[in-house]
Amino acid sequence: MPELPDIDVYIDKLDERINGRILKQIRVATPFLLRSVDPPLSHAIDKRVSGLRRVGKRIAIGLEGDYWLILHLMIAGRLQWHDIRPALSGRNRLALFDFSNGSLSLTEAGSKRRASLYLVQGRESLDAHDPGGIEPLICSFEEFAWQLTIANRTLKRVLTDPSRFSGIGNAYSDEILHAARLSPIALSCKLNTAEQKRLYDAMRTVLHQWRERLLAETGNNFPSKVSAFRNGMSVHGQFGKACPVCGATVQRIRYKNNETNYCPRCQTGSKLLADRALSRLLKADWPDRIED
Repeated sequence: MPELPDIDVYIDKLDERINGRILKQIRVATPFLLRSVDPPLSHAIDKRVSGLRRVGKRIAIGLEGDYWLILHLMIAGRLQWHDIRPALSGRNRLALFDFSNGSLSLTEAGSKRRASLYLVQGRESLDAHDPGGIEPLICSFEEFAWQLTIANRTLKRVLTDPSRFSGIGNAYSDEILHAARLSPIALSCKLNTAEQKRLYDAMRTVLHQWRERLLAETGNNFPSKVSAFRNGMSVHGQFGKACPVCGATVQRIRYKNNETNYCPRCQTGSKLLADRALSRLLKADWPDRIED
């Protein structure tokens, strides 16, 4: 699922292309995409774009009359820009938003249709789609520490909770925890002040650096390779590879469709965490430390 750095790049490039432009037509290929009926989608037509904003992991396109188109890409949804209007064809293309200077297409890979589109009117209706998490790049340390310690949860769970922190998901939480040298299963209320500050600084540094890196890589183009797996990530998606800091083999914890990656030497004092699959199979033979 695209996270804060990826969504911010989408918004930056959309702002360059559609802010101030008139939305001429919306073509929807599947009725399952549109999740709202009041106001009807026709109310967005011939409205000028007044601004864009990120709402958690959602993209909100503001239109005249205080209308807002809200796109939630979920796991496999992606956006593409076309200077020339394409046809609404292909199994993965869910919708086209035609502007006076080109078209924005929404695609979703796979057979599961999880991406969604809403049209709402008014700031209160827009805010209802906000999960409520604080903004990681502008929050103070005191705000961060408060969100961290509201309840005693694992750090991985806290960082990816949209009601705590806005826009952080599976990929960047792995990178943040590695940069902070903290275990993904450490409990949030057990951190001392120094560890809280280390996590706060790592969160801001990782998200800012990746946002700037993705903007630089995109240049004047529209982002075309948005992925949770990036070259240059330290641990996320790097299972079995060497940690770039200490050289230890990156490990993983798998649960349902999610995978947490971590470096045992940098983050867990060389302790191997149970991976919920192989560890259950091996039972007493599961090694406790990387040396084993």
